Amino acid sequence: MILCANPAAQFQSYQDEIEAAVRRVVRSNRYILGPEVEALEREFAAYIGTGSAIGVANGTDALELAIRALDIGPGDEVITVSHTAVATVAAIEACGAVPVLVDVDPTYFTLNPDQLPEVLTSRTKAVIAVHLYGQAADLDAIGQFCAGNGLALIEDGSQAHGATWQGRRLGSIGNIGCFSCYPTKNLGAIGDAGLITTGDEKLAHKICMLREYGWRQRYISDLPGRNSRLDELQAAILRIKLRHLDEDNAKRQRLAAHYSTQLAGLPLQLPAVRKHAEHVYHLYVARTGSRQAVIDHLKAHDIHAGVHYPMPVHLQPAYKGRIRTANSMAVSERFAQEVLSLPIYPELSIEMADRVVAALKDAK
Repeated sequence: MILCANPAAQFQSYQDEIEAAVRRVVRSNRYILGPEVEALEREFAAYIGTGSAIGVANGTDALELAIRALDIGPGDEVITVSHTAVATVAAIEACGAVPVLVDVDPTYFTLNPDQLPEVLTSRTKAVIAVHLYGQAADLDAIGQFCAGNGLALIEDGSQAHGATWQGRRLGSIGNIGCFSCYPTKNLGAIGDAGLITTGDEKLAHKICMLREYGWRQRYISDLPGRNSRLDELQAAILRIKLRHLDEDNAKRQRLAAHYSTQLAGLPLQLPAVRKHAEHVYHLYVARTGSRQAVIDHLKAHDIHAGVHYPMPVHLQPAYKGRIRTANSMAVSERFAQEVLSLPIYPELSIEMADRVVAALKDAK
């Protein structure tokens, strides 16, 4: 069986290191926000290129705490895309803020900056740029729009750990970067985890307070915070995987290049790489007008593809009819019918990728 993603395979790659780290933590008597978290925060900040990194419970919390740290709340508006994981929008609403959704561009699947002026109001406070599938949104255009209108720029890098824009790591360019470390991510825990990056020392201090009840000193809440603490076990595991992240991303890139070469000429729209960006292929997403038939054909060959995502947020039952959008959301709506995620993860061999290619060539 070939899975779309396989986090268990990565555990097996680093099993001895991970099990040694777990033993170290369980014998330490420090299980929450201890030395492993502190070390991970230093190491991830150095890797991304920011002054600070803050460990939190998951990627949705990372976005929510980032929004709260920017003093965005009830009545304020935050612009983001509809073609994304619903977590991006859920985090905005968790703060009491109002999500406003725009379409994605038709080539790179990321936020269409041309629509930003259309949805701007006096209540707009921030833009969340989602670096979908493993490569950067157009941060030049989005950044210029934010700077020109006094808006904060939050990077959602949950699918793009290690990717770059103009030579800089994603998560170091906006006011705040947010990362999920869900097990299938490029930097994945064995459980839930998240990270926030920023070069603003005051914001970093505020986020640290917000993740633990608004405490400046224990048991005294100076801010109305919440509980979003990263545990030592996940931090220890992430420290190991962070040391291997560039190597694992390189494996993803080689697999993606192999797919793109071998699948050229088939009735598939293959992913494009934005100029000045390094794509780390959290997902290898093609497009096809006969998606279900292709999925069924692959499944018959014991190959499991994915769909990221089958319905844009603005059409989902929880949000339909109550979220303001740009006038046209045609690209997101079309992509939801066409996107197909092929198996890709560092442990996938070229031989296994060739099985995927052969099955796709055989599809009718």
